[in-house]
Formats: sequence, C-alpha cells, structure tokens
Amino acid sequence: MKYCFGVDIGGTTVKMGLFQTDGVLLEKWEIPTRTENGGEMILPDVAKSISEVCEKRSLEKDAIEGIGIGVPAPVTEAGIVKNTANLGWGYREVKREMEELTNLKVCMGNDANVAALGEMWLGAGKGEENIVMVTLGTGVGGGVILNGRPLVGTNGAGGEIGHICVNETETKKCGCGNTGCLEQYASATGIARLAAEHLEEEKKDSLLRGQEKVDAKAVFDALKEGDGLAEDVVEEFGRYLGYALANIAVVVDPAVIVIGGGVSKAGEILLSYVEKNYMKRAFFANKEVKFKLAELGNDAGICGAAKLILE
Repeated sequence: MKYCFGVDIGGTTVKMGLFQTDGVLLEKWEIPTRTENGGEMILPDVAKSISEVCEKRSLEKDAIEGIGIGVPAPVTEAGIVKNTANLGWGYREVKREMEELTNLKVCMGNDANVAALGEMWLGAGKGEENIVMVTLGTGVGGGVILNGRPLVGTNGAGGEIGHICVNETETKKCGCGNTGCLEQYASATGIARLAAEHLEEEKKDSLLRGQEKVDAKAVFDALKEGDGLAEDVVEEFGRYLGYALANIAVVVDPAVIVIGGGVSKAGEILLSYVEKNYMKRAFFANKEVKFKLAELGNDAGICGAAKLILE
C-alpha cells in the first residue's frame, strides 16, 4: 500500500491528513500555526509532525508518494509563495524547503484551488473533471479545476473569483483595493452590508429590524420565515453571484459549480437564488451545469492537497 500526506496551512492551525493513495483518509490532526518571526517555524513544525506520524505507524519513505500542501496565498507552479496575508511569509520557496526538510516529493497549491480539487476528488464534484468552487466566508474564495487539474495561472492567482468586478458604480473599496468586487456582496460580510442598506432604504416590516446583530445567518433565517426584506437581500446577493458564475462558466465550461464556506450552511435555499439568476445570464451551452453544496467541510483542503501529489 502507498500513502501520501495532505497539508492545509491556515493562519491559526495547520490541518494534516494521512491518506492511502486510493483516497481513504487514515488519520487527521492539527498543529498550531506559529506565525511569529516571519513564520519561520511553520514548515519545520509540519515536517516534524509528519515525521512523528511516519514513526508511529512505521511507514517507510519508499511507501510515501509525497506531501501535498495548500497555503492561503497565490502559489506558482514552482511552489514559490511571494507574499502572504496571515502567515508572516514574504518570498518563500516552500516546495524546495519542504523537500529538503522531509526528503519527500512536495506539490503546492493555493488553498482555495486545493479545496476545489478535494471536492472534485472525494466530494460534491466526484466523478467530474471540470468544476468551479466558490467559498463564501468572510471573503469570497474560489478554485477552478479543468481536466482534473487546478487552474493556477502565471502568478498563482488563477481562480480568484471574489475579485471579479460585478458593480462598476461601487465607490467603497474592497479589501484588495479595487471597487465593486464580488466579495463585497456575496461574502458573509457582504450580505450583512446589503442587509444594512436594505434596512435603511426600505420601509418594509422585517424580522431583521431591531436585531442586535444582522449577519448572513440572520438574513437566511428570516428568509426561511418568509421575510420580504430578507428575500430582497438574498435576491440581490443571488443576482451578483449568479451573474458572476455565468461569466465564469462561459470561459471554463464546468460540469459542476460547488458552493461552500460558512454562508453555504444556509442550505438548498441559497442554491435556488444563485441558480435562478445564473440561468438568466448563462450561455446556452452552460445551462446543464449542476449546482451543489460542498460536502467535505474543513477536510476539503487536506483532501485536495493529498490529490495534488497523486497527479
């Protein structure tokens, strides 16, 4: 039996998994992400943890295909990270460093692309080779898988769906510095912002009025109760995301669009608003696409990272 490791490096924890190469997850665990001193200990900590698991399970090096790693930053094909927002790294040759630390083959990817690869391999996109995944959390992440492989691009920034411009009249800036990005309307914070604007502009009675905290969950909870103002908010959210996905689909022609992240916990009702608006703008050849909720949750990153090494 052959094995591989999947590693998902986040700003707070590093998630890791030991897999058989047929996709069976044998063990998963986490270690803290030590970001101090420019994140100098992150890779040595990962290498040490993997070594400990190999020793515990008596795994020989020749039984291990390698280590796949996802990181929250653009990653080049050569496994180079030029900067990160929350790991403390500047320029880092991550692939080379990890191979020197472990004497194992290493493959790298952006965390959103890697999560999409995980959903293709073992989750909502299983059985397909062309998928688009959108993660709706604090921001909007994305990954595009074409012919079974992540779309990386020249600078490792392929699939940055959250920064498609969907509103050219917007004046408020996105975190990236531009204006009118999808992330400003389809993320959890974006939905909360839309709700605040609707509450100010509309005179409708609403379950959202008077609530101490109107977040994305509150909006979808109110929608499920038949709240008209919440429906207006979700309709606007669905229009921005649905139209953006229709634009993406005409370029990459996916079989499945997977929606994950914290906002996706709203369930099928969320899909219905996105799919309805997608269909209004979709090119005729893209109308057969399937919309699905992500299935792997927090394991998508380690699953996709492990799949990287098996390509």
